[in-house]
Amino acid sequence: MADKVLMKGNEAIAEAAIIAGCRHYFGYPITPQTEVAAYMAKKMPKIGGTFLQAESEIAAINMVYGVASAGCRVMTSSSSPGISLKGEGLSYLAGSDLPALVVNVQRGGPGLGGIQPSQSDYFQATRGGGHGDYHMIVLAPASVQEMAELTVKGFELADKYRMTSMILADGTMGQMMEPVALDLAVAPAPAKPWATTGTGMKRAHNIVNSLSLDPEELERLNLARYERYAEVEANETMYEEYRMEDAEICVAAFGIAARVSKNAINEARKEGIKVGLIRPITLWPFPKAPFKKAAGQVKQFLSVELSMGQMIEDVRLATECRVPVTLVNRVGGMIPSPDQVLEAIRKASKNGGND
Repeated sequence: MADKVLMKGNEAIAEAAIIAGCRHYFGYPITPQTEVAAYMAKKMPKIGGTFLQAESEIAAINMVYGVASAGCRVMTSSSSPGISLKGEGLSYLAGSDLPALVVNVQRGGPGLGGIQPSQSDYFQATRGGGHGDYHMIVLAPASVQEMAELTVKGFELADKYRMTSMILADGTMGQMMEPVALDLAVAPAPAKPWATTGTGMKRAHNIVNSLSLDPEELERLNLARYERYAEVEANETMYEEYRMEDAEICVAAFGIAARVSKNAINEARKEGIKVGLIRPITLWPFPKAPFKKAAGQVKQFLSVELSMGQMIEDVRLATECRVPVTLVNRVGGMIPSPDQVLEAIRKASKNGGND
């Protein structure tokens, strides 16, 4: 068994990125993700890497664009308002089919909001985050160990599909400390014949660009991109099922909300209530299949969120509204308690699935 190290979630992301072969980090400090940048500032110079605190979030994402164009593994991190500033750059990355890793350790909003944890950037992440038709692969860790493992996975998926991957964590995940095993298996980066690495006068020039003024050509590019997205949906969806075998109520939750929900589910089981959990690990692509299957089994879904109700829309779409879906939430930096979730489970059990 591998030795474990006690680390913050933010530190686990940074160390895992280095293990994955990332040698270029560009970012800007913002709570509650600043430890990612601080860790990279300390470590990158020691391993021959590049750390640069950009003058703005806009500058940082465009630096990511440049390094990704050269075929290197590169990342940036921020929190909610900073990710909004990166939105145009995220769209440019998608339009240029460039792999990169972006980390969003969410805080309450809208606007500057507060510095406490939130999950209210779900729409922003799963619907693209910038202008145009595109997707990012969105990974939602629920432990510090997963913060590390999904960081490696994010780089690998980004390279495999030439897409941006996003780690969508919440402030609690970033700040909490847990033991982490860092013997992470890493697939080598694939060859990138499209990269702008210099020709040596031996090949045609590579051009990385998101501009296409011919509408027919732009349509072709968009259609081809969505064919690739369909491959991601078919092959890369990840989720966890917990005590769903005989469940009559299904809780949907990710991140810290899923951890809280597991405690409530265990207590409800002691009371004889048959309840389980489906935890999406990929928020995009959303794990539609297990929710669709569960809709034929359970009487009601509860969507536990640190938002005003964003993932709940994907739960309803996946279940085709065949079963009532009820929101259980706290916002503004507050986290639902196990007691709050347990009370919602009891209520759902008593009303027999009637919303």
